[in-house]
Amino acid sequence: MALASTTFSTKSGLSLWCPTSPSLARRLPSRFSPIGSRIASRGLVTASFANENREFVIIGGGNAAGYAARTFVENGMADGRLCIVTKEAYAPYERPALTKAYLFPPEKKPARLPGFHTCVGGGGERQTPDWYKEKGIEMIYEDPVTGADFEKQTLTTNTGKQLKYGSLIIATGCTASRFPDKIGGNLPGVHYIREVADADSLISSLGKAKKVVIVGGGYIGMEVAAAAVAWNLDTTIVFPEDQLLQRLFTPSLAQRYEELYRQNGVKFVKGASINNLEAGSDGRVTAVKLADGSTIEADTVVIGIGAKPAIGPFETLAMNKSIGGIQVDGLFRTSTPGIFAIGDVAAFPLKIYDRMTRVEHVDHARRSAQHCVKSLLTAHTDTYDYLPYFYSRVFEYEGSSRKVWWQFYGDNVGEAVEVGNFDPKIATFWIDSGRLKGVLVESASPEEFQLLPKLARNQPIVDKAKLASASSVEEALEIAQAALQS
Repeated sequence: MALASTTFSTKSGLSLWCPTSPSLARRLPSRFSPIGSRIASRGLVTASFANENREFVIIGGGNAAGYAARTFVENGMADGRLCIVTKEAYAPYERPALTKAYLFPPEKKPARLPGFHTCVGGGGERQTPDWYKEKGIEMIYEDPVTGADFEKQTLTTNTGKQLKYGSLIIATGCTASRFPDKIGGNLPGVHYIREVADADSLISSLGKAKKVVIVGGGYIGMEVAAAAVAWNLDTTIVFPEDQLLQRLFTPSLAQRYEELYRQNGVKFVKGASINNLEAGSDGRVTAVKLADGSTIEADTVVIGIGAKPAIGPFETLAMNKSIGGIQVDGLFRTSTPGIFAIGDVAAFPLKIYDRMTRVEHVDHARRSAQHCVKSLLTAHTDTYDYLPYFYSRVFEYEGSSRKVWWQFYGDNVGEAVEVGNFDPKIATFWIDSGRLKGVLVESASPEEFQLLPKLARNQPIVDKAKLASASSVEEALEIAQAALQS
């Protein structure tokens, strides 16, 4: 999982200047120190702006925004002070559901809002739209920010609203990578998934579909294919690599999962490039044409080929050109005072491995939001110390013969040691210079899953031969745990 690193200066102040608003009458708590504030350097602005809450503005309505809002509330700094601007019609929700339970057919109890609003995925309260009202948080829906003037600390939305901010948190996440129009990327029946509206459109297609082709062998491809199986559809996954989830899975592990998918009727076309998507007389997609000239019939196509940071109007901020995203320090401060970036859009220092990275995952979205807001509101100055974590849950609908849930922690570098027969458990340990660097386990018990981050963070020295000779996943984890305690 190694990513390119770049030199980064962490010099950045905080700006907590606030224009005239009703919230100015409220006193900041004594623990609140406006470090680097521009209050003294500017007079109060009396211009008319669309948002009443102007001290803190969050742009984006995904996981990071929801967890940031909760942290503002926990610190007593949300009521009358916080505004969230989102392009969606919904309050922040747990986005991973969109490629998992949200796609289940009606008879298999699919997930629906308000069931998965943040912060239920992290064990917190369900923050419905009423929750934001009760907490005094101003929500601006369906009106994305399209312009920013950092000198004047103002934002412009798609409808022309002018917004003012004191401190700005960018939590815009990513946008799905798309096929160009010229090869059929926007034909009716072609889908991308990032938001509820995208998932709703796909569900509408699945209800009428017979043949589904999924382009991409990563997380999206695997999860959507598993959901399509629940609809009893002819399902094919096409990808250019020679195995599933090549960035993480070893070839052996990928082969195990591929066989499980085949047992569920999913077909694979590996090492294939797409030439174009073909349309019928009605304009809808009818086939996927490969570079070798062959075609795969399809009435529904799902493109899952990755995502790009949603930079939008913030391209003038310091960017990380190697890994993409807005460059921040260990407190999620950009190089522009008073502006922060969290979640998928942030390129941040990964302390444990001493490199810059950008993580597209719900766990990082939650943790980065909490860390950023705590740093902004309190004297908390500890550098963000994230441990990479990924997981997937598929085939979890009613009637499934085999439910899949794996978790990975750490770094997949060094030599991989596989233990277990995938019936149902299997584990892969990555060992580099004698130290355990990463671990993935399928179908572990709650106690075993809890052990994984301890192993990955502490990186104990392990006996590779002893680990490889373990007769079961349970025995292998016991060997690793003993190394942790020695």
